[in-house]
Amino acid sequence: MLRIFLASTAAVCLALAAGTAQANSTCVEGVCQERLTADQVLIQADKLVSERRFDEAKPLLAALDAAGQKKMETSFLIGFVAAETGQIDEAISRFRGVLNDHPSQTRVRLELARAMMIKGNNGAADHHFRLAGQDKNLPTEINQLIKTSRSILRDQRNWSFGFDVGLAPDTNINNGTAAETVDVNFGGLYIPLSLDQNARQRSGIGQSLATSGRVRLGVASNAKMLIEANTQVTNYKGKAADDFALQLGVGPEFNLSGNTTLSMQATGAQRWYGGKRATLGLGGRATLQHEFSAQQRVAVSLDVRKNDSSLSADFDGWQFGGYASYERVIARSMIASLGVSVRRDSLASKGHSNMDYGVNAGIAGELPLGITASLSGGMSRAVFDAPLSFFSDKARADWRYDGRLQLGLRSIRLLGFSPSVTYSYNRNASTLDLYSSDRHRVKFGLARYF
Repeated sequence: MLRIFLASTAAVCLALAAGTAQANSTCVEGVCQERLTADQVLIQADKLVSERRFDEAKPLLAALDAAGQKKMETSFLIGFVAAETGQIDEAISRFRGVLNDHPSQTRVRLELARAMMIKGNNGAADHHFRLAGQDKNLPTEINQLIKTSRSILRDQRNWSFGFDVGLAPDTNINNGTAAETVDVNFGGLYIPLSLDQNARQRSGIGQSLATSGRVRLGVASNAKMLIEANTQVTNYKGKAADDFALQLGVGPEFNLSGNTTLSMQATGAQRWYGGKRATLGLGGRATLQHEFSAQQRVAVSLDVRKNDSSLSADFDGWQFGGYASYERVIARSMIASLGVSVRRDSLASKGHSNMDYGVNAGIAGELPLGITASLSGGMSRAVFDAPLSFFSDKARADWRYDGRLQLGLRSIRLLGFSPSVTYSYNRNASTLDLYSSDRHRVKFGLARYF
């Protein structure tokens, strides 16, 4: 039994007791005491909230909150009152707390999306509206409201930024082979040659930094200028395996219909490895995206770029790529994806030119206890145009595998950052030992998205 003592005038006492079955009420000289069960208090608080009598509901909700009873329902009502009275940060905190333990609560997710929309966090609002729309039991008018809200958000979503920093123990920082020797061709005779230590697999602990940003600038009623930038930095002891990459895309994005967009961007990519510029790529990318519904989305992208390498002229040339992906919301809190890719590297060296065909799949979303999780994996086949005669009289062929598992704890926030741990695995099984590699990596990070 939750005991709540409310001192009030007789009139207020009678108002609180109205509609509350089995309430134990005593009034002495105009001062009343109500002894109610948690269920009774919750019913009355819900009634007051529905009537928008927030000031009268707050003491009841505060008592329930302090007692720790009816936690989910109480937190939702406190969050709703906070949102309706302009306390958006408190509302977001309460709604997230409920979803941490009950990620399939559609009503809570809708209210969180609405609060995010008010806050101006359009990316997060769109994400939660999309997940909530997967509920098959939603009334038609709510589905229409979600569709309308997402359309407004797409028009207003002018920028986003993500920041991730961490430590990364790595079994193969240089992506080298485990082989100690490779066979080389000397006049038709293959002789084993010992590999330098720098060419072989080395482990280490790196510091990682990743950023991603996107800005949309309105230029017409159905078009915006899209600017995207991404950086990836991994630093190890010394410079030999340091890896820094920067990518930039700029171009128009056209809204072809309420559910279809087309972007066309000029792109640039620069990579530094071992403290030296490794490659510079300039080209273009076109992406067509269509939403069949709030739950299903497909995207097709074509990419072409001209690469210039500072490591060797053999790697200069053109790269052509085609990518398609399909996403679907499942279980109200998860998004599953499937992708296919085809890439052609047409380089100065025929021995390094190749065709690569790949497939990947993944699932990501929210679990109880405030845990976010994502699991993905992929494989591809790369077939090269000609032999590298110094190593073999047969053209190289690779099978490439990758997997990734990430766990985050959204319920913990420090200055807006949440902790995460990511395990990734990469394997290249090549017909040439020099290019065979196996890599395990664990990253402990802190991430924040704006």
